[in-house]
Formats: sequence, C-alpha cells, structure tokens
Amino acid sequence: MVELQGHGNPLLLDALVMRIVALGGRPAAAGEFTRRAVANGKMDLSQAEAVAATIDAATMRAARQAQRQLDGHFGRFINDCMQQLTELLATVEACLDFAEEELPPLTMAQLKERAQALHATLSRSLASAPFGERLFSGVDIAIVGAPNVGKSTLLNALAGRERAIVSDIAGTTRDLLEVEMALNGIPARLLDTAGLHASGDAIEQEGMRRAARAAREADVVVWVADATRAESWQPEVDVDLRLMNKMDAAQGAALPEGWLPICARSGEGLDAVVAAITARIDDPAFAGEEDGLITHARHREAVSRALAGLTRGIDLLAGEETLDLAAMEWRSSWNALGEILGIGDVEHILDHLFASFCIGK
Repeated sequence: MVELQGHGNPLLLDALVMRIVALGGRPAAAGEFTRRAVANGKMDLSQAEAVAATIDAATMRAARQAQRQLDGHFGRFINDCMQQLTELLATVEACLDFAEEELPPLTMAQLKERAQALHATLSRSLASAPFGERLFSGVDIAIVGAPNVGKSTLLNALAGRERAIVSDIAGTTRDLLEVEMALNGIPARLLDTAGLHASGDAIEQEGMRRAARAAREADVVVWVADATRAESWQPEVDVDLRLMNKMDAAQGAALPEGWLPICARSGEGLDAVVAAITARIDDPAFAGEEDGLITHARHREAVSRALAGLTRGIDLLAGEETLDLAAMEWRSSWNALGEILGIGDVEHILDHLFASFCIGK
C-alpha cells in the first residue's frame, strides 16, 4: 500500500490522479475498499452497511449507533444468536441421526426453554426496528390547519430561523416548505403546508391537495388552530397533536380538551410541543445504544424471518416425531440470520455437532 499526500488544490489532486492512472492505476469502484474488506474477512456485511450509515448519519446519536455497528457490536449479537441456534440444532440432529450413541440427555422441556429464551432475545431486537430505522431515515412532521392560523410562524419558531414567509394575508403558503432539524437525536423534517379551506383558486387547490397528501404520509401530523377563530378548531385530516395558537389574544377563553396552548409568535408553549412530538417518535425502551438495535430494513426483514422460523420450530416440539420438522425450521432461521452477516453454511452446524459429541471417533 502506498499513501500519497498532496496539496489540497483540486487541480493538483486531479493531475496526481491522472498521472497514477497513466502509470497503470485505476479509480476505485463505488464501495470497493469496503467490499474487499468483507471478501477478505476483515468485516462482516452488517459492518459494511455501518460504513455507509456512519457517512450518512444526520445526528450524533445516529453516528454513535453506526459506530457501534461498525465496531461489530450488532454483528456479535447476531453471531451469538446464530451460535445458540447452532447448539439447539446440534442437539436435535444428534438425537435424530445418532439415537443409539451415548449422547447428553435431552428433554423437550429443556430444549423448548432454550428456544424460548432465544425467541425473547430476537423479539426484543425486532421490536427495536421502528425506532432504530427512524434514527437514520428520520421522520416527517406535517404542520396543517386552516389559513392564517400561524403554521409558518410555528415552523420558524421550531426551526429557530426565518425559513417561511409570514404574513397576515391568508393563503401566503401555497406549497410544501421543508425544514430539517433534530429532536432528541432523531432527524426530523418539518413540513409547512397550505391552509385547508374552500377555494376556487386552482393554485390554492393544488397546494391543499399536497397538504392533504403530506398529512396522510407524515409520521406525525400537527393541527394548528387559531384560538380566536372557532371555525379553525375542527381538524380536516387525521391528526396526532392539536395546538391552539394565539392564546395571548384569546383573553382567557376556555381551551378545548386535548389541545396544547401555544403562542408561536412569542414562543410560549413550544417546549411542550417539542416534548409531545419527541414522545411520539422516540422510544424510551431503546434509549441506550443496544447491541441488538436494528437500524436497517434488510436486517429487520431477516430477523423477522428468523423469528418466524424459530416460532414454528417451538410449536413443533410436541414430540420426538416432529423434531426433524423443528430442525428444518431452525435451519431456515439460522440461514436468515446468516444473511445479515453475509454467511450461510449448513456445514457449520454439522461441524459443531461432531466437535461437541465426538461422534465417529
């Protein structure tokens, strides 16, 4: 390996690369160094994915989790689960294929207990997927409501900068306006939308169609109403959070049940808004940086298949006559977990079998 360090001038760097290519070198393909590391056993497939996750992480919380995966914590968690499956399979295979040999005693209760313990471990890991994937993909938070209720003012206040045009003229916002921020380390995209109301204006109608679509697709929908205009209180879409804005002008008016009082212009009540939104997108059960935290859709799908196979295998432990079917299901579980690490070899189970019981001595 040769490392060349040159001046940061792009022209000089381009000339250096061109000279290396002229001497017989070539530019690396996308991901080639990481792919070579996987091919040569320097890292598993989950660590390779963590390389991309580390680069793409939008918050420090996501970056720390990606670094843990890059350090192999998640890979070791999956490998440990595979090892437990291997031991279960080795025991079952021994009973099926070498019934007349002297083998360690086995009871259905013991086998089921060990399988159920692994089931609980994988179930917790799978339960972490919604939060873990959200930590990297982020969430969409749609701010919707009638015209001129303070949606754009709220977006500016939450974002901490003047991103949206604010005006007393109704219908100022006619298209989706997006602002990125972080809520407790989770990337969030705030979407300011056009006011929902009856209108014959074609442009406003298109803006409202986009607003309704954003509300349908968003992870959190926030309805903003004007405390001085009762006609704005009735949500026209399914919402997760109701905010009663302009409470400073309401002169002590009674607040409807289930609403949070705010004044977007002064900032009053915004801490409660942030806390309410964060409570919907965060998960205290996975607040720590856990080894089994699933942050990738591919991992979620594989663990889901492994868990399904493990469950079917447990259900087949009714008697020795169904042990072979249980083993078949657990092999599929082992292979599913192996896909996460980029491996899949049934011979590994047989190797463990002969090493553990010294069969064929």
